[in-house]
Amino acid sequence: MDILLIIVVLFVLFAWSRALLRYRDHAISLGEFIFWTFIWGAVIALTTFRTRLSFVADIAGLKRPVDVLIYFSIVLLFYLLFRLYVKMESVEQNMTKVIREIAHQRRK
Repeated sequence: MDILLIIVVLFVLFAWSRALLRYRDHAISLGEFIFWTFIWGAVIALTTFRTRLSFVADIAGLKRPVDVLIYFSIVLLFYLLFRLYVKMESVEQNMTKVIREIAHQRRK
């Protein structure tokens, strides 16, 4: 086992433990915990079976197997950014609603 694999596995276990703690604290839902479990499991699988990425890269028409990971990471980041944007919009709308209710009550 090379040093990179050990570092990645230790980091993934740490990151997954943070997700587990957030789930136990009810800070994230079961669906979110499953999502992060899948993501961190995929990181370990892709790191462990790096040679299999050549097959995926050939199918996708990419020259280097690491490009598969880079493209996957970019897509995942855009997805997470979209979810964050939607959540922020929801919070902003809820804040506006609460502020309007407070202002309406103070007028009376």
